[in-house]
Amino acid sequence: MAIADKSCTIMPYFKVLGGDLDNFKKLCGYWFEETNKEPDCLSCDFSFNGNIVHFREIYKNADAVLNHFDNIGDLLFEALTIAQLIRLEIHGSEEELAKLRQPLANMHPQFFIYFDVVSPDTENQEQAGKVIPIS
Repeated sequence: MAIADKSCTIMPYFKVLGGDLDNFKKLCGYWFEETNKEPDCLSCDFSFNGNIVHFREIYKNADAVLNHFDNIGDLLFEALTIAQLIRLEIHGSEEELAKLRQPLANMHPQFFIYFDVVSPDTENQEQAGKVIPIS
């Protein structure tokens, strides 16, 4: 039986200003070091497309996300001196997102609710676990 997923994913997108990409990459290194000290951080990585930078951070639950923002506040402030936050997505279950809506409201995130996929009918073992085409 599947366990309810309480994890939350933070996905900010930054636009690095004034050609300061090398400094922003250095800042990503510090961000990664700080984030890796957090016991409830499950994953942290960065992607670059020119001067657009995407972070993908996965946390155990909403409480871990709030702890993360407390932990990296100074780094976020520094990042915003050389980059603009152009989008912030937070992904999670409705239960976990409810804990984040108010505390993160000033950052204007877009909240994405995990979709609960219904399992195939397990009474018919022949079909269980097979991909069933939609037509």
